[in-house]
Amino acid sequence: MGNKQIKQHLETAQKTGILKISLQRLQELPPQLKNYPNVLKTLDLSQNRFEKIPDEIGRFTLIKHFNMSGNRIVDIPDALGELIKLEVLLLNDNMIVKIPRSLSNCQNLKTVNLSHNQLTEFPVMFCGLKHLDVLDLSRNKITAVPSEVGTLRVTELNLNQNQISMLSEEIADCPKLKTLRLEENCLQASAFTPRILKESKVCNLFVDGNLFNPKEFNQLDGYDDYMERYTQVKKKLY
Repeated sequence: MGNKQIKQHLETAQKTGILKISLQRLQELPPQLKNYPNVLKTLDLSQNRFEKIPDEIGRFTLIKHFNMSGNRIVDIPDALGELIKLEVLLLNDNMIVKIPRSLSNCQNLKTVNLSHNQLTEFPVMFCGLKHLDVLDLSRNKITAVPSEVGTLRVTELNLNQNQISMLSEEIADCPKLKTLRLEENCLQASAFTPRILKESKVCNLFVDGNLFNPKEFNQLDGYDDYMERYTQVKKKLY
């Protein structure tokens, strides 16, 4: 994308608050952005060649929707936590290895997609965020779901295709969790304790591709309680 096109995009964005510069092989922010007024509400830099999110991102404090999926990002700067109005964060399909604690400042987050990265630890900084509804951590290298998960307020948590072998039963304390995806991990049937199956609000549980067969799962203490919740939800849909 030439300077002329970028200039046109920036001029339009001053009026709309929306800047989308995708599929342009960018490795850094256009220099014009450094003197740009703080008006952006949507910034889409997906499908480029960024290896890091520039610290200057912290200047754009009005951003609600931030998309840098499909880049080569390894590190996320603390400055991202300065986007306190942020509602949607899309960083899927990168090479991110860890998430800064500063993201716990983004109290308005509703949707976070970090699928297909290199995370090895569950990002506990998202626990306790009051408005977070969907957290997608699929296709990473997470090995354990820690006790802090009990304060996660999402309705859907996607942990498919990780390396999880330990599931804290505090997941039963999640106040809104309805859909839990744990397919293709390293879990034994015993990881699903009676407390998880009986006391949680989970009514859609996906567990195929772990280290047990359906028969083992169906015989667990609490399975009938889970199925009762599952059936009640299905009845409401029809």
